[in-house]
Amino acid sequence: MRREQSHLDAAEVIAPKYPNALHGVDDNVPLPELTVKAPSGEVAKRNRRDFERREGAIEVRLGRHVPGKGWFGGGAVAQGALHVPVFDQADNYLNNRRIRAFVLARIIEQLPGSGRLVIVGHSLGSVIAADLVRRLPTDVEVAGMVTIGSPLVNSKFHVDGLRGILKEPPMNLAWWVNFWNPADPVTTHRGISSVFPWMIDHRIQTKVDVHVHDAVTYLRNEAVATAIGYALYGSLSREVAVVDQGVDISLDYAETIALMALRYAYLTKTKLEGDQRERFANALRQVQAHTFDLVKQRNAHDGRPLPSAIASLATDLSDPHSVASEPSRSYHLSKEDAVVALTSLAAANVMQPFEINVSREIRREAMEDLTIEMGLGRQLGSDVFAAAEAARRVLSAGGTNWIKWAAIGVGAAAVLATGGLALAAVPAGLAGAAAITSALAAFGPGGMIGGLLTGAALVSVGTGGIAVGLASPTTSAETVEAVVSTQLAAAILRKSQGIEQDPATWSNLIETGIELRRERARLEPLSDESAPTLKELKRKLDTIDRALTYLSAEGLGQSDEDDPDAAKGSGTEFLQRATEAFRSVDLDGDGIPDKPKALTAAEDAASTIKGAAAGAAGAVSSLFRRKREGDRSPDDADAETADEPS
Repeated sequence: MRREQSHLDAAEVIAPKYPNALHGVDDNVPLPELTVKAPSGEVAKRNRRDFERREGAIEVRLGRHVPGKGWFGGGAVAQGALHVPVFDQADNYLNNRRIRAFVLARIIEQLPGSGRLVIVGHSLGSVIAADLVRRLPTDVEVAGMVTIGSPLVNSKFHVDGLRGILKEPPMNLAWWVNFWNPADPVTTHRGISSVFPWMIDHRIQTKVDVHVHDAVTYLRNEAVATAIGYALYGSLSREVAVVDQGVDISLDYAETIALMALRYAYLTKTKLEGDQRERFANALRQVQAHTFDLVKQRNAHDGRPLPSAIASLATDLSDPHSVASEPSRSYHLSKEDAVVALTSLAAANVMQPFEINVSREIRREAMEDLTIEMGLGRQLGSDVFAAAEAARRVLSAGGTNWIKWAAIGVGAAAVLATGGLALAAVPAGLAGAAAITSALAAFGPGGMIGGLLTGAALVSVGTGGIAVGLASPTTSAETVEAVVSTQLAAAILRKSQGIEQDPATWSNLIETGIELRRERARLEPLSDESAPTLKELKRKLDTIDRALTYLSAEGLGQSDEDDPDAAKGSGTEFLQRATEAFRSVDLDGDGIPDKPKALTAAEDAASTIKGAAAGAAGAVSSLFRRKREGDRSPDDADAETADEPS
């Protein structure tokens, strides 16, 4: 153990000696009591959040948590080792209460009554450290606990119900990281977070030799030294950190939508209270740091400078006390360009991967504040949510729920992949669909930025590829409902704001309906009526039909000038006319559908063409025969006649 002081060289090292005691003791001392109470209720929730924030800081420094998978039969090997004479000390501590009490009391009597400690436990020492942490003096704070080569993953080492005692992180413990070596047989190729899920495991790699389990082998590792140093001082350096200042350049589409999302989340946070506000703020801190890193990496790869508005988002997650800066206000989109971004934003979980339920009223108020800041007026923010509600009512007849992009991110991304949407970088300065697809090519469909870009692409990009993706059997009806809901909401929002409609909305729905009906025509004649695939197709078609019917009734569909037949009836009827060729019909009157009309017509046409071709071939043959007869000499004709039978 190390007692924290001002300099590393002056750190007081406390190394209690008790090897002889592990062989047996004469003294009968009481087992030290638990002095640190287990938190419960709201206190436990707050303690867990604070602990996870500190754990996140150490994980940022060390790298990602790696729990390992373990060896097959490794637990049995570890249990069997307790019965080998060389492991008598471990067996005695675990099973002899007098020895265990003596060891714990001996350690505690050498510790100060107050202050900060860093605990380092190796092998059996890690078991003792875990057993000790809740028995320390109440004024002692554990700045960090580092365990190395620990066997705690095995239940035989959970002395006196240790797993239950440490069900929650102790109130006096700042963080706990365990280091394991895949070559160390004591760890059985895994960490201990499967037992204590609130702490983190870190895998290290060393050479394989007889000293692989030795404490010095672990302590020589840079990651272990980093953790101990961080526990002592909280940083590897006291030098002033260099911060990205950025340059004053215009934001591109991806940067704009990222900043809008973070600003929207910040405005939402300001309206929350109590525990919900605290949780939301902690989640926003991590989302903002991750977003900054993504944009910075993308810009570095593309050779693009980092705009100052993005540079200001930098957040140091390695400092558990750091606070995320306030995202700057965004003024970079016109009302026409903002429709798609705001519609996707209203339907998205901008805090993903975290899920925090915020009331619709608070989200609407935050959206209104955002559109005011953008210079677009409060009404636009209000209309964004009103349009979403209207879209939900249109589709609610089929039991459709308003599904956020966070719930269908993978499905929505698959629509683009299945449809073969071309995602390629385009020159800077392009707007609209080109800007969206270019940004999506750089960031991919994952995360907050990717999720918003995916939503924007599915709402605004006019392409048959999206129709193919939505109609694909691998795309769920739930995904289709969510995409159509957002497309419909964008159309309704444009109407309420007096903005020209995007023709891609109508064309995407029509093309999707055509693809769905083509698929149904292919499957329906041979499939069971109760086939799940047909039920999914019907659910998808119902969604498309309702959306088209609404758009047609509201005058938001294809204009009469573009197609005079479009105004003759509902959108559903238009779709039926467009897909008539793919409908199966009963050709022979036996009550069983035979072939789609298009196929029948094609086959009939082929027969006609075949007959015409045969007739033409006969005529050409006769022509050449007559020509050959005209070219022959009279002698040839006489000879041929002579050869003919009489």
